[in-house]
Amino acid sequence: MNINAEFVNPFLEAASAVFKSILNVDLRRGKLIIKESPIPSMDVSIIIGITGAVTGEVVYSLGFNMVTKIAEILAPGLSPEQIKGEYKDIIGELANMITGNAMNLFATKGKTIEITTPTVVEGKDFTITMIKQTTLGINLYSPMGQLEMNIALK
Repeated sequence: MNINAEFVNPFLEAASAVFKSILNVDLRRGKLIIKESPIPSMDVSIIIGITGAVTGEVVYSLGFNMVTKIAEILAPGLSPEQIKGEYKDIIGELANMITGNAMNLFATKGKTIEITTPTVVEGKDFTITMIKQTTLGINLYSPMGQLEMNIALK
């Protein structure tokens, strides 16, 4: 069991910075939980593979209500039907911003990481095969809803 804070903190810092600068909301950190794998528990999930100085996966997960609120801010003027058609791109872009910021934070510590293009998955009934590895689950709370972050890096 070895999840290093130096692998986790850049993602937490990046999520807080992006939510503050892009969505104008603060994220409040909930308690940390240890899980056996990064499988998400909410409606919409964004899966990003990480390689380089650390390897593994980061999975962001959020409820559809929060997705809608984010889409309304990032793409104002979209109808509910348009949001349903576009939300994967919008949420994927938000995840890219968070992960890109985290990459920069790793770089300032002399660690280079590469990221895969985000994969956005909807629903709770999908099966996803992920490497079974110790995962740190962190719930982040905002006025828009809850963001679950599952970090499985080594």
